[in-house]
Amino acid sequence: MKLRSLAMAVAMSAGASGLLLVSSIDNTAQAQETFEWKMVTSWPKNFPGVGQGPERLAKLVDEMSDGRLTIEVFGAGQLVPGFEVFDAVSGGTAELGHSASYYWKGKAPAAQFFAAVPFGMNAQEMIAWLHHGGGLELWNELYDDFGVDVMAAGASGVQMGGWYNKEITSVDDLDGLKMRMPGLGGEVMNRMGVAIVNMPGGEIFTSLQSGAIDATEWIGPYNDLAFGLHQAAEYYYYPGWHEPTVMFEAIVNEEAMAALPADLQAILRTAVRDVNADVLDEYTARNNDALETLVNEHEVELRRLPDDVLAKAQEHSADVVAELAESSEMAQKIYDSYEAFQEKVVNYHAISEQAYYNARNPEGDTTSE
Repeated sequence: MKLRSLAMAVAMSAGASGLLLVSSIDNTAQAQETFEWKMVTSWPKNFPGVGQGPERLAKLVDEMSDGRLTIEVFGAGQLVPGFEVFDAVSGGTAELGHSASYYWKGKAPAAQFFAAVPFGMNAQEMIAWLHHGGGLELWNELYDDFGVDVMAAGASGVQMGGWYNKEITSVDDLDGLKMRMPGLGGEVMNRMGVAIVNMPGGEIFTSLQSGAIDATEWIGPYNDLAFGLHQAAEYYYYPGWHEPTVMFEAIVNEEAMAALPADLQAILRTAVRDVNADVLDEYTARNNDALETLVNEHEVELRRLPDDVLAKAQEHSADVVAELAESSEMAQKIYDSYEAFQEKVVNYHAISEQAYYNARNPEGDTTSE
């Protein structure tokens, strides 16, 4: 009996060891598996700020995964046109994309809420809503039908009001202008008499220089200087009421994401979160130096948009946003969440951020007129 028990114990031990060995081999094989991804973007390759964010993402993922996940980055037009990024990721042409969600308003109109809302939340507030107010969950729910996951992947901060080839002294001066402006801001300008023309960033300079458009917005001084827009337009207006920030997105093909081991999925999410902060940091650090270059070296006319333009834009913005919210059950669900969160942060920022800015600059606006 003792010999039989000993034999059974040895057999059971050997069986358990075998299972552990097989499990160890499986885990090791999975850890050694490598993945090569393609990332398509809506920006020129290596463009400052928004274009360098994807490059940083690819570098971080490569380093953090020890080369197990590598990402080749394609600028707009290198693999697919800038406005076809969403389709490329949804259809599996590329595993990953970097863009802005208002470019997909034809497919999912409510996606515009996640890019920029005129007179809406700024970058700090938007990021808080996405990560701690349920916004990101709603964004992913909106994209469920397209087979992609989404993460916030950078922010521009408050943008500029745009470049114009004529001086804007009142709302009447907008009538008949042709302007490049995407998203909800573009719809607002259209209701103010502006003919809106949509185009990728890489086409803006030549269109403005040739007269195909009379005005454009892009991002802000850092990027506008890099594009040389001061060579194609004389007047530079602020503030960017139409885009208090633009949130950039990293969209991931769901099947490609599911095929990654859990640790690589975590690495990708962590790298995207890093890039989300870094892009905004870069714009904050670079914009004022670029603005000083534009004004002092290139003699750009920096102007504040007239009060009647801002008032009319705010009036139309309320209508445009309300109509979008009413367009579908999902749009209303997103807007209700957005509006409720904005109300909370605006109330607090009135006695924190805004009160501090007023105390720091008691004399008010001292910028050029």
